[in-house]
Order: sequence, then C-alpha cells, then structure tokens
Amino acid sequence: MPVFAISLRLPDSFSEDFLNLIPQHRSFINNLLSERIIESYAIGADRSRGWVFMNAEDEEAVRSIVAQFPLYPYLQVASIDRLFIFDRATSQFPQISLN
Repeated sequence: MPVFAISLRLPDSFSEDFLNLIPQHRSFINNLLSERIIESYAIGADRSRGWVFMNAEDEEAVRSIVAQFPLYPYLQVASIDRLFIFDRATSQFPQISLN
C-alpha cells in the first residue's frame, strides 16, 4: 500500500476550543497508529507545523482520513505527497513475540 507524507500547518494561536480537542485528537491518532494506518506522527517544537506518514490507497483516501481528525477544522493541509521510498527503523527488525 502506498505511503503518503502529509504536511500540516497549525493555527498561529490556540483557542480554548482547540486546546479542549487535543485529548480527543490524540486518542484518534493513537488509534490510527495502532491500526497501522498512520506510520508516524510529529508536531514541530514551535508547534506551527505537523507531519503525518500514512498508508492509504490514494490521495482521496488520505484526505478522507485527515478530515476525520478532531482538530481538522483548525488545521491547514499544506501538502500531500505520495512517497516512492519510506524506510523506518521498526521495519528493519522482526517484531518480538512474548508467547
């Protein structure tokens, strides 16, 4: 399945409504991480930009998932890029089973 890099811009200032949505947003993102829909999620130290690496069939599917983010009304999608190569450290080693 293709991997997409999504670049997001956050608002210049965070309203109380925005801040109140953060726990719901984090829960939603954590669920997508556990389902391996999102491979990686990051917010810059200055809290102005974010990046999401997502598995999806096409850009339309990416947009549909991002539109479900609880913070979506406050975010600006700066770019969505389909990646040719996406290597990550966790894919280099087999997962350990504690069985």
